[in-house]
Amino acid sequence: MKRWTKKGLIGAAFATAMALPAMAETTINAVVIDGYPDRALWVKEFTNFFIPEVDKRLAEAGEYKMNWQENYGGSIVKPKGVLEGVQLGLGDIGIVTTIFHSSKLPSQGISGSTPFVASDARAVAQAVDEIAREFPAMNNEFAAQNQVYLATGVVLDTYQVFCTDEVSSVADLEGKKIAGAGLNLRYLEGIKDAAGVRGGLTDFYNMLQTGLVDCGMLWPEAAKTFKIAEVAPYMLKADLGAVNSKTITVNADYWAGLPDPVKDVLQEVAIAYRDHVAGIAMDRAEASRDAYVTDGGTIVDVSAEDRAAWANAMPNVAQEWAANLNDRGEAGTDMLSAYLGKLQSAGFTPVRDWTAK
Repeated sequence: MKRWTKKGLIGAAFATAMALPAMAETTINAVVIDGYPDRALWVKEFTNFFIPEVDKRLAEAGEYKMNWQENYGGSIVKPKGVLEGVQLGLGDIGIVTTIFHSSKLPSQGISGSTPFVASDARAVAQAVDEIAREFPAMNNEFAAQNQVYLATGVVLDTYQVFCTDEVSSVADLEGKKIAGAGLNLRYLEGIKDAAGVRGGLTDFYNMLQTGLVDCGMLWPEAAKTFKIAEVAPYMLKADLGAVNSKTITVNADYWAGLPDPVKDVLQEVAIAYRDHVAGIAMDRAEASRDAYVTDGGTIVDVSAEDRAAWANAMPNVAQEWAANLNDRGEAGTDMLSAYLGKLQSAGFTPVRDWTAK
C-alpha cells in the first residue's frame, strides 16, 4: 500500500491540474461604428485606448475576450447616421455625435446651451457625465433609441471662429455666413445679420474653400487635423466653451446578451476613455494653436468686453433648453443648476448667468 506524504499529495494535485485542459475564453464579437474617419481624435483613441484597455482588463480575468470589428469613415454609416445605426443593430457599439440629434437627445445639449462658461474639456466632460448619472434624462433618451448609455465625452477644448478673411473683433462677424453644427448655431443670434449654415466637421474645409460660408465654428485640434488654415487663415479666439458632443452607446439588444463581467468592463473603460480623450484635447490645444500659426494662420484675441457683449446679446438658450426638458417631464431646471454648480465648484465663472430668467 502506497503511503502519501503531504508533499506527495501536493505534487499529485499539481500534476492532475496540469493534465486538465485550460478553461477556454469565450469570444464575443463587437462591431464598432462611427462615420468620422480614423484620424479624428476620438476615433483614433477608441482604437488606441478604449479597445486595448478593455482587452487588458478582460484578459486579467481570463473568462472573455473581444473580437473587435471597427468600421469608420462612412464604411457603414455617415457621421450623422451613428445613432440610427446602433439603434438598428448595424453596429453593436457606436460613437454618437449628439449635436446632430437635438430633437431626439435634447438633454445632451447641456453644455452647448451654456456657452462662455468653461474652456476645459476635462471639467465639462466630468460635469456632463455626472449629470447623466444623477438625473435619468440622458439614459431615458438613449433607451428610446434602443441604446444603453455608457459615457459622454468632450473632444474639444473650446469652440473658436475660423474665417477666410481678416477679422479683428466680433463686430467683423456681422453679416457673415458661418458654419456650425447643432446648438452652436444659436450663438450667432447675438450677432447682427450673421447667418448660420449647418454642416459637419468633415464638410467645413470645402464649405470654406468654395465660399459657401465665410467662417466656421470649430476647435483648434480639429482645425489642425483638417488643415483649416489653408482655407480659413484667421481665427477669432472667442473661447465659446468646451462642449460635450460624443457619447459611447451600445445597442440595447446586444447589451442584454453580454455577460455581466463584460458589461462592467465596458462601463469602467468608457469613463476612463472619457477622461483620456478630454485630457488629450487639453494637451493638444496649445500645440494645435501653434500649428495653426505655423501653417499660416493668424489668431486674434477677443476682449473680455466683446465676449460679454456677445453672450448678453444672445437669447438665453440655457433657459430654453431647461424649459424644453421640463415640458418633457424631465428635471431640466434642476439639471441646469446642478451642471453650472459643478463647473463653478471647479473654478469656472460664466460670463453670463444662464440660470437667470
